Amino acid sequence: MSTLAPRTAGLPEQADSAQPAQPVEPAVARQSTLRVITAISIGNALEWFEIVIYGFLAVTISKLFFPAENESVSLLITLGTFGVTFVMRPVGSLVLGAYADARGRKNALTLSMAIMLCGTLLIAVSPTFAQIGLWAPGLVILARLLQGFAAGGEFGSATALLAEQDPRRRGFFASWQFASQGITTFLAAGFGMGLNTLLTPEQLLAWGWRIPFFFGLLIGPAGLYIRRHLDEGLEFKRAAQQVQQATPVRTTLVEQRGRTLAAMGLIILATVVAYTGLFMPTFAVRQLGLPASMAFAGTFWFGVLQFALVPVFGGLSDRVGRVVIMRNAALVMGVMIVPLFYLLVNHPSVPALMLALTAMGVVASAYWGPISAAMSELFPAATRGTGLSVSYSFGVAIFGGFAPFISAWLIAATGSKIAPSFYVAFGVVVSLVALRAARRYGVK
Repeated sequence: MSTLAPRTAGLPEQADSAQPAQPVEPAVARQSTLRVITAISIGNALEWFEIVIYGFLAVTISKLFFPAENESVSLLITLGTFGVTFVMRPVGSLVLGAYADARGRKNALTLSMAIMLCGTLLIAVSPTFAQIGLWAPGLVILARLLQGFAAGGEFGSATALLAEQDPRRRGFFASWQFASQGITTFLAAGFGMGLNTLLTPEQLLAWGWRIPFFFGLLIGPAGLYIRRHLDEGLEFKRAAQQVQQATPVRTTLVEQRGRTLAAMGLIILATVVAYTGLFMPTFAVRQLGLPASMAFAGTFWFGVLQFALVPVFGGLSDRVGRVVIMRNAALVMGVMIVPLFYLLVNHPSVPALMLALTAMGVVASAYWGPISAAMSELFPAATRGTGLSVSYSFGVAIFGGFAPFISAWLIAATGSKIAPSFYVAFGVVVSLVALRAARRYGVK
């Protein structure tokens, strides 16, 4: 029998916060807002950077590790390998999410980052197909599996730690989960733009593609150090003093399955838009014929918008509510996404690309801002790490990780270059349904 009471309460953390609220202030006083946000953002951005840069270098990696007579087949295999990372996320979410609930958020964050760095090192030093044959793609796939396992526990642990700093400002704190992914986007896009501008195609194929991965290895130790010196949030400490949840995985998947499914539904639009944005450089180069440097410049701007605007919308959700902002953002995305792709396809130019990415960046940021807090409020503190990790990882694995592959496949299958917009529209419908479910569980 679960020791958690919120099954009959509207909002899980109302049960968690039913105890006196006075201790909230000391938790914030012990470690400044800037320190917490910086510690999580640096590590989080670095971990996602290692994953995203692989997608940005998909064309180069396909030639080096997955050569095929047909370039489209080679690219599809590479994008499929990008999705393999997400197959391991559910496994990592179960293991590291439960570890976060049992041993603490910062311990799980430190462990996930160490595993991520191992995968990055393996990619950075892997010989190519021309050097060792089939062992080369095998090593890349192994590295991607390690990265996927690590990422599976990253979202839940990081989001829980941020959300538990100050429940009154949960939207602002938790929004830095997605804001820090904006750092990832413009860092990765900056590398993509710089590599394609400063290096010749031959240099990029020979050694230039390895630079971003070594960059991640250089920053990794600093991220590990910072994370080890964080303090847990008050809500987790309070839950740890009570009777511990013996089986957080079972509780999340069985007793809280409705909440888990609602959280998974919320993340679908977020992840589809994020990875459609990741696909844009490849789309701009292969389908629109735009220069690679300009395509990466557009994605760089997309990341800047995400980093700047997500905390704004997160903070706004503390005052006006999560659901109303997310619902309006989803509706606007549903209305504009097909016309934006139609504009791009029929007027392929850098200004059109920048306009499309600006519109997507603003509306997506409005959805991303409140989402981490909304998902956190679906689970009590004792199972929050597991609940967030599982719902996020399964949602991303099923709908997000293969988004670049699905977008490329849709274009090939339909013969229409606007086909990726149909997948985003699908994400809008699912997430609107999930928002209704979340509201029934007490998310405001």
